[in-house]
Amino acid sequence: MGQIVFIMWRESVEALLVVGILYAWLSHTPEAAGGKRWLWAGVAAGLMLAGLLALGIYAAEGLFAEHQDVFQTLMVLVAAALIVQMVLWMRVHGRTLKREIEQGLSQQAAQRNWWGVLVLAALAIAREGSEAVVFLYGTLAAAPAAQLPTMGLAALAGLALAVATFWLLQLGGKVLNWRTFFRITEVMLLLLAAALVVAGAEKMQALGWLPALRDGLWDTSWLLGDMGPVGGVVAALTGYRAQPSLMTVLVYVGYWVLIALLMRRGQHRAAARPAAA
Repeated sequence: MGQIVFIMWRESVEALLVVGILYAWLSHTPEAAGGKRWLWAGVAAGLMLAGLLALGIYAAEGLFAEHQDVFQTLMVLVAAALIVQMVLWMRVHGRTLKREIEQGLSQQAAQRNWWGVLVLAALAIAREGSEAVVFLYGTLAAAPAAQLPTMGLAALAGLALAVATFWLLQLGGKVLNWRTFFRITEVMLLLLAAALVVAGAEKMQALGWLPALRDGLWDTSWLLGDMGPVGGVVAALTGYRAQPSLMTVLVYVGYWVLIALLMRRGQHRAAARPAAA
């Protein structure tokens, strides 16, 4: 449940950030007041696109019914890749996102062309919504039917928490600002992606795609099992395993090595952006 609340919270906050920037600029620019209806049309279009993706995924599941384990494994790995891509994108663009959006809006206002507002809002909602759909698919597909209503409430709770977080961040508090928020959740997202990669690696071992090399490389279940109330949450959010195989450990370490390389590359790109602007 914690995974669902967190991913809905983080994805919704990012979408609200873009929509909030657009709305604030339109509200404070008299000649741009007419663009608000285009903004809300873009939000509606983005929600429709995310909904169509959800329908497409469930339709694809039906087509691959005989290979459901393979399909779910691929979806888990795709979800992990999307989360990492989102973190890297925000690391490069986060510092200049507001300025870039407002510069584009100024050009649109001068030309009285609000299609850009509609497209930007639609892409922001569709992008975050599609990532949430892909991520939630694996969780919902593997869950017992009796838990689905609770998971639905968890998703709504994540959305409500995102709205509350956005409102608090708009107050400009000194304790938690946008930069601090994104740095904290960046770490949490990378851990969550690591958990998905571990789950994918275990599924591939079960399918025979990867060898275990050695089962039960160590056993820390005496300290923290990964099936209990606390250990289960830690495992779901970080990829922790009390009795991992050697292959699982190698995949986990390889993931963090790759993340370190990608983050270093992202820092170089982010540092170069102001000079190129």
